[in-house]
Amino acid sequence: MLTQLSEFEQLIEIQREVWGFADVEIVPSRLFLIAHKVGGQVIGAEDGERIIGYCFSLPGIRRDTGGIYLHSHMLAVLPDYRNRGIGRQLKLEQRKEALERGIDLIEWTFDPLELKNAYLNIERLGVIVRRYIRNYYGITTSKLHSGMPTDRCVAEWHLDTERTRRILDGDEREREPVVERIPIPADIARIRHEDIREALRIQREATEKFEECFERGLAVTGFERSEKFGTYLLSPWP
Repeated sequence: MLTQLSEFEQLIEIQREVWGFADVEIVPSRLFLIAHKVGGQVIGAEDGERIIGYCFSLPGIRRDTGGIYLHSHMLAVLPDYRNRGIGRQLKLEQRKEALERGIDLIEWTFDPLELKNAYLNIERLGVIVRRYIRNYYGITTSKLHSGMPTDRCVAEWHLDTERTRRILDGDEREREPVVERIPIPADIARIRHEDIREALRIQREATEKFEECFERGLAVTGFERSEKFGTYLLSPWP
């Protein structure tokens, strides 16, 4: 757990390198400090004395039930340290710390066009998705967002269910029956860079399909990868 201003200041540079935000959109070091003080989490991954990744959450309270949860706002790993499982380890530490405090739900948003993140969230962590928000952050300066609307899926990570535990342990589990599929081209990152109109069309069609499925009471419960597509698998959910 990161607790010092000197540590939080390193997170400023990680934001610049990972997202390429303009200064006005950078989360300042004092907000990390406040999050730590009021029950959030700032968890870091280190290489020696250098912080090379972090996850950051804020405490949340349900408006309808008053239930307490954590909203995980950021997960970042420096480019040179990716594909080593660091992101998943940060999430597992986040889960452990939350459970130690009696918190059994963490939520966050993710871009459904970021297929690597989708696979991590759904297949490696065990989240479900039942909500979709159009243009959640507005148009940002981040190079990762390509000037597109920041449409987001809302991940629900129920930390202490049998389903989640089996997924985290890598055990075989009974899959939920799939009644709908939402495919996204596997090369969507290239399309975003080379053909923004086509990327916007793909995003728009996916948005409409997600919203239609969620209105029917379905949830994303799985994710398949192939050479051509990353495909969201949707099932009935209680």
